[in-house]
Amino acid sequence: MTLDEYKSIYYMEWTHRLLGRIIGLSFVLPAAYFVARGRVSRRMALRLGGISGLIALQGGIGWWMVKSGLKDDLFRQPGAHPRVSQYRLTAHLGAAFAVYAAMLWNGLSVLRENRLLVPDPKVAIDEFGRLSNPALRPFRHLVGVIGALVFITAMSGGLVAGLDAGLIYNEFPKMGNGYIPPFTELMSPLYARRPDQSDLWWRNMLENPTTVQSDHRCLALSTFSFIAAVFAYSRLSPTVARALTKNGKRGITGVMHIAILQVLLGIGTLVYMVPTHLAATHQAGSLALLTSAIVLASRVWLPRAAFGAARRRLEVVAGRKVGGQRKS
Repeated sequence: MTLDEYKSIYYMEWTHRLLGRIIGLSFVLPAAYFVARGRVSRRMALRLGGISGLIALQGGIGWWMVKSGLKDDLFRQPGAHPRVSQYRLTAHLGAAFAVYAAMLWNGLSVLRENRLLVPDPKVAIDEFGRLSNPALRPFRHLVGVIGALVFITAMSGGLVAGLDAGLIYNEFPKMGNGYIPPFTELMSPLYARRPDQSDLWWRNMLENPTTVQSDHRCLALSTFSFIAAVFAYSRLSPTVARALTKNGKRGITGVMHIAILQVLLGIGTLVYMVPTHLAATHQAGSLALLTSAIVLASRVWLPRAAFGAARRRLEVVAGRKVGGQRKS
């Protein structure tokens, strides 16, 4: 590595760390202010504290991940080069996704409650009635499964990145001569460390680049197929189509469109042997897909907190009217 190449990765890492600290401070300091001044509810104060803790944990995981790049066991195999542990890289990525998802979900909850309560509490009760339709209950569960599948698939992508598994089998839909590599390659005994090979299965699943890429493909195609099935269900099921709100229909359509784009990005990244710009766009696409799933969930979930606040407000207003009539 030349000095200029080292400067390039040094400043990239330095910028990443600086941005992480700015993000943490830009969230934790305002959150502490609003909590100290009593500007948020007790429930929201607990959520803000939880997210602040996740941000601190994310920083710790980042240090733990970078430290793994100096472990000697990463150089045992011929041709190996310095890299961080794929386990720690995936943990760092998962923590980042968790922080982002928590911020987004709570932000959407606040916006929805304000939208429902500020104009007229009756609007909140009407929307709660529409979302209470029994036909939407299975659809909400399916949306939750979409979010989980997207997250798991993204984490398997972290393993692919950590092992440089995208640099092999750069064709689609086949992997070599078939749609799956030979079983002897998927479950190679070279990755087992115990004499009895009792760790053969899970080490190949998490440390064998061929198996990791194959798993990521299967998860990605399964997630895409599930999203397409849920989209079709939202359109072809008469009860769900009638019960789903306009925003809900737009939400599932957005998830479907971003899923198509993400699959195309994944195939392009693989076929062109993982150029940095395509790989980064593909990773951003996974976050965009998770975002769309969370937005959809916020549109079909029951706003219980907003409904409870609206009902209490209406009861207060009704009590004042009754009290005023009695005085008159």
